[in-house]
Amino acid sequence: MFNTKNIKYYYNQLIGRIRNFILSDSSSKFLIFLFFFIISLGFWLLQTLNDDYETTISFPVRVRRIPNDVVLTSDPPAQMRVTVKDKGTILLNYIMRKNFTPLILDFDDYDQGRDVVKIPRPAFQQSIFSQLNASTSILAISPDTIEFTYSKGNPKQIPVRLKGRVTAGRLNYISDTIFTPDSVIVYAPQQILDTMTAAYTTPLSLQNVTDTTKLYVELEKIKGAKFVPDNVAVTLATDIFTEKSVEVPIIGINFPADKMLRTFPSKVKVTFRIGLKEFKTVRAEDFIITISYEDLLRSGSDNYKVELKAKPREVNDVHISPEYVDFLIEERLTDEH
Repeated sequence: MFNTKNIKYYYNQLIGRIRNFILSDSSSKFLIFLFFFIISLGFWLLQTLNDDYETTISFPVRVRRIPNDVVLTSDPPAQMRVTVKDKGTILLNYIMRKNFTPLILDFDDYDQGRDVVKIPRPAFQQSIFSQLNASTSILAISPDTIEFTYSKGNPKQIPVRLKGRVTAGRLNYISDTIFTPDSVIVYAPQQILDTMTAAYTTPLSLQNVTDTTKLYVELEKIKGAKFVPDNVAVTLATDIFTEKSVEVPIIGINFPADKMLRTFPSKVKVTFRIGLKEFKTVRAEDFIITISYEDLLRSGSDNYKVELKAKPREVNDVHISPEYVDFLIEERLTDEH
């Protein structure tokens, strides 16, 4: 088994062997050979790169200033592939550069109102030339013409909705989901607009969210439709759960005028989880527990399982204690005149 002394011993052994090799005659010969090999390799590389070669480079394409009511039914190419010829040193510089300045084209400059836009090679060729060395020859550009189709859409305002699954931490809950903006304008042919009731975000998957979180999310694309804007800010507001209990009376309903309900106990304890923000706003009056005369007659027992008929939306994990109550149906006393 290795210990500190063994490690130190093997380390000194290794250093000693390396030192002996470097100082040996065979090592000196090897280092001299390696030096001249590197020198010759450098000369060979310079000579090789001085020859002419061909390669293909890519230029990003951006079509801007597209009107809001224009919906692209086919997308313009994202990149223009250009085959060039030059010395190896120049081409190596292009390859190492990778990102060229995008070819910017304005929609209005080429739209002729025919639902088809065609941008010929001369429109973007000068922008390509300006980014290349003067000695570089262009052999081919693909595609030779930028072409895409579009349609004019009708506008409709629709709300934004969250798509996906978001869960809070064990002691938290999502108290509110806020979209900014909370609605967007969608442009599309009428037959598509008629089927759309909301704009949904691209699917989100978040777990154990414990703090208020703000995200910027794109809207899910729909073929033939265009959203303005096409992304929104989503704020997931969180709150901490706490426990609260209230005493809620049991109310008899649908009893004949000469009869009345008496339960034991007359009130039950309702315990629930609620966020700190709403803790003080929820009261016993917000809960309703009723027992109908017909249900008691059908029960055939002297005790009855009570159930909530109404509760605030903000409460969760509601428990009633006791769950069963004893009851009596008594004759109501009336005054005789």
